[in-house]
Amino acid sequence: MDVHNKETRSYNMSRIKGRKTKPEEIVAKYLFSQGFRYRRNVKKLPGTPDIVLKKYKTVIFVNGCFWHMHEGCKYFVWPKDNSEFWKNKLLANKERDEKEKKEIEELGWKVIVVWECQLKKAERERTLNWLIEKIREA
Repeated sequence: MDVHNKETRSYNMSRIKGRKTKPEEIVAKYLFSQGFRYRRNVKKLPGTPDIVLKKYKTVIFVNGCFWHMHEGCKYFVWPKDNSEFWKNKLLANKERDEKEKKEIEELGWKVIVVWECQLKKAERERTLNWLIEKIREA
């Protein structure tokens, strides 16, 4: 049973952004502070990557743990209400992510995925340092 009524749940869901989310902003601002220059949400590439570093031929997807089914993460829990709808939706998201990643790699780009949970305060510094290392490997 949902803890919210239908109107409240609808309002909450309408507030969820697809671009310029807090996790994306954390990554983008850090990269800029480290001297990296990038483009955001490049539509010419499959999946419209969140951050594109052309110089390094690298794209970064900053994924929400729930929406992209981060396995083993405490922030991904199967919804109990309307479970069939959510199962279909989330599995389709995951399938699409895998397809788009493969398409980008076939174009010769390196793909890095950063998860929302990796940008929580306890993990943030380690994740951002790891990200810089991965970009420079390209």
